[in-house]
Amino acid sequence: MKTKLDNYRIFYEVATNLSFSNAAKSLYISQSAVSQSIKQLENDLECQLFHRYSRKISLTQEGTILYDYIKSAMESIDVAEQKINNLKSLDDGSLIIGAADTITSNFLLPYLEQFHFLYPNIHLQVFNATSIEMIPLVKSGKVDIAFANLPIHDDDLYIQSCADIHDIFVCSSRMEIKDSYTRKEIAELPLILLEKNSNSRLFVEEEFLKTHISLNPHIEIGAHELLLQLASINLGVSCVIKEFSTSYLEQNKLKELTLKQPLPSRSIGYIQQRDFPLSTAAETFIKLINKTNI
Repeated sequence: MKTKLDNYRIFYEVATNLSFSNAAKSLYISQSAVSQSIKQLENDLECQLFHRYSRKISLTQEGTILYDYIKSAMESIDVAEQKINNLKSLDDGSLIIGAADTITSNFLLPYLEQFHFLYPNIHLQVFNATSIEMIPLVKSGKVDIAFANLPIHDDDLYIQSCADIHDIFVCSSRMEIKDSYTRKEIAELPLILLEKNSNSRLFVEEEFLKTHISLNPHIEIGAHELLLQLASINLGVSCVIKEFSTSYLEQNKLKELTLKQPLPSRSIGYIQQRDFPLSTAAETFIKLINKTNI
């Protein structure tokens, strides 16, 4: 671009007002500076943009063509600025969240409801995938933030815990159980576990392998809710997240098997690109969660 953008802005004001003095007042600069800017623009474009009379000016043919394009550009800039202001004030925009079905239904739902109530003009979208599948979605920018079962280790991501969870083993209330179980005894039961590609399954298996015990489930499924349902009808012993199973436990549809060596707690956390700032909507959503979980 041969000339400075400032000169086009000044040209736009002069052409809109058809007055050098009024343009100067609008831009809070001197009339001399306006005249010099228009002269520089005419030199750069090698054409005359205004007919100059003793008391007025008018656009030349070239000036009219330029004004039509500059007017469109300036209006687009004004719209863009307004859009940015709307995004900053949460009067417009979108928020794309990535999360597994289990985390969405058992953890995020009340926050999504509250966020939508507070900021109804923000378009919410939830992209469902496993915790491990969330990593490339965050890196590619397809989601603004993702919520996943931790631990996740990736130097390209910022990962922050926001809620503690506990893995437990449960069975039907009709099943006879002992006061407590060793990990070896648990491994010998008819287990129902999530599929191997889930972070929860990997975490539990790694904990058992620390004591040289392998888990060989009788049934593998892809949804936490099915773990609860299958255990409740006495098809086996499921490994579930305690915080997501309270209704089954409180209604005595399931009972917990006590481990002599309980599994350590872990976390649900959010992940984002390390080198890119969050949008105002995403930052506000995270603050909403952090405020509740302090």
